[in-house]
Amino acid sequence: MTTATLIAPTDVVSRPAHRDGNVLRWLAAYTSSMVGDSVYYIALSWAAVQAGSPSQAGVVMSVSALPRAILMLGGGVIADRLGPRRVVVGSDVVRCAAVLAVAALLFLTSPGLWPLAALALVFGAVDAVFVPAVGALPARVTTRDQLARVQGMRGLGIRFASVVGGPLGGLGVAVGGAAAAFALAGLLIAVSVPLLVSVRLRELPADDKAATPRGTAWSDLVAGLRYIRGHRVLAPLMLAIALGDLGFVGPLNVGLVLLADERGWGAAGMGSVLAGFGVGAGIASLLLTVRGRLPHAGRVAAFAIIAGSVAIGALAYAPSIVVAVGTALLVGLLAGLSGAMCGALLQTQADPAYLGRVTAVSSLVSLGLAPLSMPVSAAAIGAWGTGPVFVVSAAVCGLGGVVALAVRDLRRAELPK
Repeated sequence: MTTATLIAPTDVVSRPAHRDGNVLRWLAAYTSSMVGDSVYYIALSWAAVQAGSPSQAGVVMSVSALPRAILMLGGGVIADRLGPRRVVVGSDVVRCAAVLAVAALLFLTSPGLWPLAALALVFGAVDAVFVPAVGALPARVTTRDQLARVQGMRGLGIRFASVVGGPLGGLGVAVGGAAAAFALAGLLIAVSVPLLVSVRLRELPADDKAATPRGTAWSDLVAGLRYIRGHRVLAPLMLAIALGDLGFVGPLNVGLVLLADERGWGAAGMGSVLAGFGVGAGIASLLLTVRGRLPHAGRVAAFAIIAGSVAIGALAYAPSIVVAVGTALLVGLLAGLSGAMCGALLQTQADPAYLGRVTAVSSLVSLGLAPLSMPVSAAAIGAWGTGPVFVVSAAVCGLGGVVALAVRDLRRAELPK
C-alpha cells in the first residue's frame, strides 16, 4: 500500500474546501465510487430478476444487509486502527475486483443466482469497513473549520450519484446487459483508487495520536462506545439521529409507494415526489457548501428535524400531486439540512482518532436499524392506512428534534469558525 503523504494543519487553513485541490480530489474519488455503487445496484437487480423469480431477486438484493449490520462496529475499529484512506482504498480495490469478476462470468456463461448472492455478501461485508472509513476520512484531508462545508460537498456528491447512476446503469444494461453494467460499475469504482492515493492527509494532533487504538479489537470497540456514551454532545446526537432515521425511513420508502398507489398518482407521480425530495436535499447541501458554516448548529439541526417531521406527517394528507411534490421538496430541504448539520457536528465534535468508531455507530443506526421500520410501516399501513402511520412516524422523527433541544450541550453546539 502506498505510504500516506502527511501535511501539517497550517498548510490548508486559509483555503476553503471547495477551492482546495486536495479536497476536490477526495470529492471526485468519493463521487466516482458512489456513482459506481448506483450502477452496481441497477446491474444486480436486473441480473437477479433475469436469473430467478421476483422473490429470489428480493433475497439477493437484501443479502448484503446482514453482514453490513453485523460487522459495522468492527469496521469502525479497523478504520481507526489502519487509517481511513488505507481502508477506503482497500475496500474499493476489493469491490472493483469482485464486480469485474462477476461481469466476466456473466459475459462467458449464465451461472444463475449464486454469484450474484456471493457478490452481494462481499459488498455487504466490505461496506462494513468502507462506510466508517469514509466518515473518518474528511477530518484527515481538511481542517476542522472546513468540515461542515465538506459535509455539504459530500451531500452534493451523493445527489449527483443518485441522479447519474440510475441512467448510466440503465444504459449499460440496454447496451450489453447486466455484464456490461457490472463492468461499468467496476470501472467507475476503479477510478476512485488513484484519486484517493493522490490525496494528502493531515497529520493527527498529538492528543489524537495518543487515542489511536492500540489494544485488542474488543477493547478498542469498548473504548469507542465508552467515548461516545461519555461525550456530552455525541451521545444525545446519536439518539437524535436514531429517532430521526427511524421515523423517516419507513414513510419515505415503503410508505410513499403505498401512498402513491392509494392516491392514484402512479409511478410517474411517485417519481415526481421523489424528485422533489432530491431537489430539496440538494439545495440544503449546496447551502452548506457555499456558506461553509451555519451559526447555532445544534438549534438549527433540532428545529429542522421538528419542522421536517411536521412536513412528513402533512405529506400523507396532500390533496394533489402538485402539493405532494412541494411538500416533498420541503421534507428534502429540512431533512437534508438536519442531516448535514448532524453529520457536521459528528465530524467536528469527535476526536479524529475515534471518528471511524463514531461513524460506525451512527451508520449502524441508519443502515442497520432504520430499515427495520420499512416492513413495520408496510404492515401498519395495511392495518390503519397511510395517514395515521405517517403521523406516528412523524412523531417519532420529531422526538429526535426534541432530544436535541432538551440537551443543553447539544442545543448550544456550534461548528468551528
